[in-house]
Amino acid sequence: MNTTIILVSTLLSIAWNCVAQTNAPAEWLPPLPDGQSWKLAWQDEFDGARIDESKWDIMGDSKRRDGYWVKADSYVDGQGHLILRTAKTGDRYTSGAIRTLGKFEHKFGYWVVRCKLPTQPGHWPAFWLMSGGVGKVGDGGRDGTEIDIVEIPWRDGRITMNLHWDGYGKDHKSAGHQLKIPELTGGYHTFAMWWKPDEYIFYTDGKETWRSKAGGVSQVTEYLKLTEEIGKWGGEIEKAALPDFFEVDYVRVYDLQK
Repeated sequence: MNTTIILVSTLLSIAWNCVAQTNAPAEWLPPLPDGQSWKLAWQDEFDGARIDESKWDIMGDSKRRDGYWVKADSYVDGQGHLILRTAKTGDRYTSGAIRTLGKFEHKFGYWVVRCKLPTQPGHWPAFWLMSGGVGKVGDGGRDGTEIDIVEIPWRDGRITMNLHWDGYGKDHKSAGHQLKIPELTGGYHTFAMWWKPDEYIFYTDGKETWRSKAGGVSQVTEYLKLTEEIGKWGGEIEKAALPDFFEVDYVRVYDLQK
């Protein structure tokens, strides 16, 4: 093989790798009709030396379910990832949680997280939206819905998506969907939700997993939460080899631009 052929082959290889990286299915934005496009409205790539507190409120120290949210369990690893750690400190089980309350509150659009899931039982990661209006009763979910884009209390590829509205008391209402995707037990994956004015559409790795109009669809701004929860829904925390980690590569929010 002469030098020219080697050079051409090398350049083609480089070009192919660039195209592959450019077109890699990092978040699989839903296709849109001609004349419409997605515009990035907010993001965090977690590239800094610490959590950006202009974007996030680090939650804790406080009791939460069967454990505690503590600030020390929410941090970045210096390699572009948010880490929410679940650990045992003394006789307490602790975990991390962050939210954008008062810093980023938004309505509608496409919300996506790319993350790697924990492996141990007794706790679960969640990517969800919340509003103060969730506690109001009388207008369905239109005045605020807890939108659980994904919750993962299991370790076998099962996930669940849920909606809650009209408070958490006697008037509480909810809808949800569960499915199993064995591939989720390893590596990084994306979980997303397209919040339309009249419908929610949920996605995992770019594939639609559920759509719903339950509650009438929230019409108010909501803030974002990334949390770890400790409780029996996730299994027996006493059997977990801790610490365990929920790793987040990025969170992005897109608006529909016409």
